Amino acid sequence: MEKSMQKGFYLDLTRCTSCYACVVACKAHHAIQEETVYWRRVLTLEGGAYPNVRVANLSLSCLHCAIPACRVVCPTKAIYKRREDGLVLVDPNFCIGCKMCLMVCPFGVPQFGRNGKMQKCNFCLDRLENGLNPACISICPARALHAGSIDELSLLAARKSARQLIRSTDPSFFI
Repeated sequence: MEKSMQKGFYLDLTRCTSCYACVVACKAHHAIQEETVYWRRVLTLEGGAYPNVRVANLSLSCLHCAIPACRVVCPTKAIYKRREDGLVLVDPNFCIGCKMCLMVCPFGVPQFGRNGKMQKCNFCLDRLENGLNPACISICPARALHAGSIDELSLLAARKSARQLIRSTDPSFFI
């Protein structure tokens, strides 16, 4: 797959206020009712030492990696990567809930509800197919979250002096 077709996310850490609107929008759009399942979550990152303390909010979902470790280890091939846009999706009909994907994901993305099957961000595939942004992007009041092709996100990141997250899985995520 051409890198330019790969979809991903960009997060402007200077704009995210940790309002959790993205989390709520995701749960509402996908009708996720289980309290412990979050396809998108916000983490607070702290660094430095007094008096030079730094805090950043990280809105995180599946990073739709170019080389998804979760797909490689899935024994039933329930996890697959779409050729046309690089989205990493899960077919719950094939998932056996072995949690191998959770063990290898460097970002702790896979979620398991009461049914024991893996679930995660699907980039709001239904919205994408109708020309809309994912729900988390559309709701962000600070306009901290963006979605698009790697080429589009690279240009946005360059203007903001941001960088693509680097891991062996080649995550489609800029911060």
